[in-house]
Amino acid sequence: MSEKFYFSTADLIDTAPDTPSCETQFRHFGRRYSFCGRIRTVKCDRDNGLVKQMMNTHSDGEVLVVDGGGSLYSALMGDMIAGAGAANGWAGAVIFGAIRDGEAINTLDFGVKALGTNPRKSAKDGAGQVDAAVSFGGVTFTPGHYLYSDSDGILVSEKPLREEE
Repeated sequence: MSEKFYFSTADLIDTAPDTPSCETQFRHFGRRYSFCGRIRTVKCDRDNGLVKQMMNTHSDGEVLVVDGGGSLYSALMGDMIAGAGAANGWAGAVIFGAIRDGEAINTLDFGVKALGTNPRKSAKDGAGQVDAAVSFGGVTFTPGHYLYSDSDGILVSEKPLREEE
């Protein structure tokens, strides 16, 4: 595992106790159990066109936070989109909604947190917003801020919580 992804959110919040911690309980997918990076966002409703567009662009290790309104009606990410994200340098994705192809995503060196799964495809119209602040789980995810995710949860900070970032 890369040193960049070796950390504990419990240790980070112990040293910075005022750090916002997401209250939403997510399921984990992918082989990367912990991931961190600067935040990019997509806000969409049952449409993963913008998610696909973002994951198909180069990244310097950012984390895509997708506000799907908590809907489990259709998947906002599948194995092909997650695979593109991994290949393009994204650290991971947090999906406030559903994904599909969970078993295939579990084979990727990529981290995904999602509310659950649904095999239903979403629309592909590209409706929504990119890089607007989104909020869920008592936390605001602001593009350019830092996200840290592991098995204990998700932390969000305006400034890096580790020296190497």
